[in-house]
Amino acid sequence: MRAVILCGGEGTRLRPYTYTVPKPMLWLGSRHILEYSVEHLRNSGIKDIILSVGYLKEQIMDHFGDGSEFGVNIDYFVEEEALFTAGAFYPHKEKLRDEKFIVFMGDHVTNINIERFIKAHEEIGGIATIAAKKKKTSLEYGIIESEDEKVIQGFREKPVVNYLINTGMYLFEPETLEYIKPKEDFAKHVFPRMLEAGKKLGMYKFSREYWIDIGRVKDYERMRELFSVSDLVTDLDFEKSQKE
Repeated sequence: MRAVILCGGEGTRLRPYTYTVPKPMLWLGSRHILEYSVEHLRNSGIKDIILSVGYLKEQIMDHFGDGSEFGVNIDYFVEEEALFTAGAFYPHKEKLRDEKFIVFMGDHVTNINIERFIKAHEEIGGIATIAAKKKKTSLEYGIIESEDEKVIQGFREKPVVNYLINTGMYLFEPETLEYIKPKEDFAKHVFPRMLEAGKKLGMYKFSREYWIDIGRVKDYERMRELFSVSDLVTDLDFEKSQKE
């Protein structure tokens, strides 16, 4: 199986850190963000990796090269302009038609069990499977329950809400490529198009492993402090850091 990691974005929400460094190359502990994904894929038996690069791409390409120093084989998709999550695949569809492939985002760090992810995808038998992280949060306020917006049925004081996050980790059958058009996102365009066509989309729910989106300055600074203690972060460490 092959993996594609999307690394082309400018990381505007992480400025000023990303003015001179692409987001996947920011440091967490003793490594760049992207190195965690490359290592995790390799340790899970996936050694053929494609990096889709754009903004400040030379820094990524110079560091990872052909991947041999990291125990993997790396190829590159080069985005000369912003193509968005799905659009990055459009010019390279022919290179991915031979087998299913996994997609990661270059600004995420996770220890998701890839073997279970693959097994779930195969058992579901759909065109694609989305990895969904189980989360819960306590609302800051009590809420009013009402069916007609005029009469109150009850109250719930600061309830705990459970929800599922689309993590941006996907497993795709080659048929997925037929639903991709230029400059589109998977969640906004491709997945709705698949559902309209009657295709089965699977979901792999995970809760024990962590998933970190280094999307904003406060996220990065909190994770940088956490990873400064050790690169071997556990799910418990991560959940604790989220509450601090």
